[in-house]
Amino acid sequence: MENSGSRSRRTATQKVSGNGKTTNLLNHKATRMPESAKKLPLEATRAGKNHQASNNVETRNLASLMGGRSPQEEKQTNGIIALQSNPSSFRLLLVWGVLFASGLGLALNVYRLQIVKAPTLLAKARQQQMVYLRPFVPRRAIVDRNGNVLATDRPAYTLFAHPKLFKQSKSAIATKLSGTLGISADALVTMFNQRDSGIRVAYSLTEEQADNIAQLRNDGLELIQNYARLYPQKDLAADVVGYVDVDHRGQAGVEYSQENLLVRAVRTVRLSRAGNGRLMPDHLPEGLLHFDDLRLQLTIDSRLQRAARSALKQQIELFRAKRGTVIVMDARDGALLALVAEPTYDPNEYFNSDVGLFKNWALADLYEPGSTFKPLNVAIALEAGAITPETTFYDGGNIQVGGWQIKNAEPGRHGRLTISEILQYSSNIGMVQIMQQMKPSVYYGWLERLGLGQTAGIDLPFEAPGQMKSSEQFTSSRIEPATTSFGQGFSLTPIHLAQMHASLANGGKLITPHLVRGLFDTQGQVFWQPNQPTPRPLFSPKTTQTVLEMMEAVVVKGTGKAAQIPGYRIGGKTGTAQKASSTGGYSSARITSFVGILPIDSPRYVVLAVVDEPKGENAYGSTVAAPVVKSVMEALISIEQIPPSVEK
Repeated sequence: MENSGSRSRRTATQKVSGNGKTTNLLNHKATRMPESAKKLPLEATRAGKNHQASNNVETRNLASLMGGRSPQEEKQTNGIIALQSNPSSFRLLLVWGVLFASGLGLALNVYRLQIVKAPTLLAKARQQQMVYLRPFVPRRAIVDRNGNVLATDRPAYTLFAHPKLFKQSKSAIATKLSGTLGISADALVTMFNQRDSGIRVAYSLTEEQADNIAQLRNDGLELIQNYARLYPQKDLAADVVGYVDVDHRGQAGVEYSQENLLVRAVRTVRLSRAGNGRLMPDHLPEGLLHFDDLRLQLTIDSRLQRAARSALKQQIELFRAKRGTVIVMDARDGALLALVAEPTYDPNEYFNSDVGLFKNWALADLYEPGSTFKPLNVAIALEAGAITPETTFYDGGNIQVGGWQIKNAEPGRHGRLTISEILQYSSNIGMVQIMQQMKPSVYYGWLERLGLGQTAGIDLPFEAPGQMKSSEQFTSSRIEPATTSFGQGFSLTPIHLAQMHASLANGGKLITPHLVRGLFDTQGQVFWQPNQPTPRPLFSPKTTQTVLEMMEAVVVKGTGKAAQIPGYRIGGKTGTAQKASSTGGYSSARITSFVGILPIDSPRYVVLAVVDEPKGENAYGSTVAAPVVKSVMEALISIEQIPPSVEK
């Protein structure tokens, strides 16, 4: 043991004194020592508790020889010495450290992108890769009852100018465009001077105009294709059809009220975009660019509409009237064959028209109907049992009611009159006495059943409800029932008056006026039709037939002679009413009207003409409005091929 210990000390001394040459010394000793001696340190390490004391002694001796350092410190020192003596090992560890740190950072970033920010990045990716497309689909066409097109979509073009790209002078390009656009060259040059790019020169250009501009091949001119609404009949049915604005949305007439039927259903489509930015056609939904051929068909007849407008315009010009309207209604179901208002506008150029023309005054403005309401009052009195056709009344030319004096429109007295004669002569005195046979409360109830104070329910926008006194006002004042008996003291729209007269023509039922017949395809097959309200009974057929015969007498022998048509039994009633003043009372202006029903032997059609503020001493319902109704009825007889009436 001592020898072994002394050798160990010497070996240790040599290690220290070797001063960094430990490796050579060990290698030298390894050449001299046997294999068993080389394994002594390993065997000493593996020794059990029996050798613990001797090992501790040796450890203390070694520590004292190495300057008091422990074996662990010696190992660290040897490691540092080894690394310093081998620079490649140090660089290897450094590289591995950098790679480890980089890998750790990459893993953290992957976690952040794949886990933390995954929903946000996924949404961005889809936004970049997907395109949401809402293709433009033309509005459905509007046609009359015979299939004549009243409104349709057509390709149109908008012209933009970019003066900074012009290769020629502005004046030269303006001269070339002037003839095609219908705009002066000076006006075009003024447009070009506004800014360098993005000048909208014209819109709604036809394909022919676009072709002419394209053939110029001038840089700086850009044509953008879109769709424009075309009204081939121009102002013929503008009061009914209406128009669409620059955003292709209906603003008046059927274009507005039937927007949901005219706009085809278009769904927004999500398409994939390829790497080069192009849309992938294999993702296009089937039938994306195909749409139905349905058209909105109206009850209007363009031929009758044209005849009515021509006759009305002629009388308005002749009597220098403010405006007028003509309504032709099928009394069986309320279908309107013509609805004309003058003056009107061209829906192709609505922007050049007065906005007041966009509302159809036949259903938007109120007026006092005057004597044209008298047949309805007679029907009320007959149905209520207050009078009989044989009842007579004395017309002395005037009558006092509640301190008010009432006179006839024409001065003079008519003496004793039958109910039929009261209508023939349009006697206000006789009508007051007829309605005095009823209690005011009962009379008021009948007016409510007629729908006074309400709307007619037509399928056009902006219809105004009528106006009438309250029940308390009407029943507490004797003058209110008296003035109502000859059509004053309340107001309604022309369309409402036509609806009421239709109840006389169809046997006593109150029907709903309408213009929309339904959606039909190009082959005439029905796809959809509106459900009209059930007709409401008002009068018995006996009462209506009696009143119609009285109205026929008005045309044959009374104030409606101007509406006579040889061979046809026609009933009618004239009306000449003072216009209510905005300051109260009545003005000197008048509104004239005539309502006709034909044929009396098989009543079906109601024709109403109203002319507002005609000028002249001879401006009455019989001279202004009755000739209009006659012209419209003549056209109606020809179009509907109505046979002559059977002589009574």
